[in-house]
Amino acid sequence: MSTQPNVHDATVRPGPTRSPGVPRLADWADGSLAAHLERWGPLEHPSDLVAAVEQAGLRGRGGAGFPTAVKMAAVAATAGRRRRRPVVVANGSEGEPLSAKDRTLLRRNPHLVLDGMVAAAVALGADEAVVCLPEGDATTRAAVEAARAERSGKDPVALVLEAVPHRYVTGEESALVHWLNGGPAAPTLTPPRPAERGVGRRPTLVDNVETLANVALIARFGPAWWRRVGTAEDPGTTLVTVTGAVERPGVREVALGMSLGDLLEHAGAGPSAGVLVGGYFGTCLSPFHASGAHLTRQSLGAHGASIGCGAVAVLPADCCPLAEVARVAAWLAGQSAGQCGACVHGLPALAGALAAMTAGDPTGRAARSVERWTPMVKGRGACKLPDGTAHLIESGLAAFADHVAEHQRLGACPFPGAAPVLPVPTMAARP
Repeated sequence: MSTQPNVHDATVRPGPTRSPGVPRLADWADGSLAAHLERWGPLEHPSDLVAAVEQAGLRGRGGAGFPTAVKMAAVAATAGRRRRRPVVVANGSEGEPLSAKDRTLLRRNPHLVLDGMVAAAVALGADEAVVCLPEGDATTRAAVEAARAERSGKDPVALVLEAVPHRYVTGEESALVHWLNGGPAAPTLTPPRPAERGVGRRPTLVDNVETLANVALIARFGPAWWRRVGTAEDPGTTLVTVTGAVERPGVREVALGMSLGDLLEHAGAGPSAGVLVGGYFGTCLSPFHASGAHLTRQSLGAHGASIGCGAVAVLPADCCPLAEVARVAAWLAGQSAGQCGACVHGLPALAGALAAMTAGDPTGRAARSVERWTPMVKGRGACKLPDGTAHLIESGLAAFADHVAEHQRLGACPFPGAAPVLPVPTMAARP
């Protein structure tokens, strides 16, 4: 059984077949425009795409899960009020180390993403649509470049490709807009949001590439078709990257509402120390809570979790889960844009205290420091890096409370020499 996350090869596997109509986004041929049109037909432009997206109940697939139609309506309202053409931005930066869904979608089904950008642009009156890709990902860029070349002269809006720094905070929408406007890829204080003043000071729709691919499907087939899978409150499918202690890691498309336990069983998960749901801004769940949860906002929310960016990592039973949380917290601290005190000072201090807890902490001094400092960093930054890191730490200490107690009892880590599990990429220089 694999204990190392295997996201870089972006293996695509079918999801569990418990709901009809899956897959959709993962229903591709050879990536060419001809195969794409044969499978899906020409792109449709409904008279009111915003209303169709609202009826479909589509929420963002980038992490926050914000209603897509609300974003689109805000851009349309600002554009009408200011009489300025908006811009559509497809966020494919994917700085989350546990996720491979966005680059997989862009490599395997680029035309569906470009369709969604065009459909949104036409609906909002935009004349430019920008897809943002991480610097250094030549494979993904080549796939999107080839798709754009096939469509040359066929779309009513200009399709632009931009390479952005491959850092965790780049994916925050204000950081992305700041970069596209010629600044560093660092979050800015809001308001105004990009919908009010974004790229070139124009109203800007920033959506994840998976979200926009779903917009293309809704434009073609309508909200009723799109709702055929999923639940009434959480309709549709979602792409999930499953990694860690599973026999069959990779990207799957599944219907929302399915059991997390079924997903893990399908991936070949064995005995585990716990499960991290939602990536590094996500939530650690004990094996018991993970087995009973479903991929819905209500079910995951009952455990303080959300599906987030669609990343699910299984920690093997023989790892030190406290050490995994500490390593990720230290990496997140290093991803700071360096412009807010909560990040510059608070996150490294928290990471240091967690490292001390991992080493044993028999007096409990480090644990008390973490308990005292974690609430102090929340809500104190230009972006959600302090909040997300604090949430990860708090959920980890709750889910792995027995491990924390064992560290203190022994005065040492009960898993000496355990191999690291969660990936911690080499930190790129700040933009």
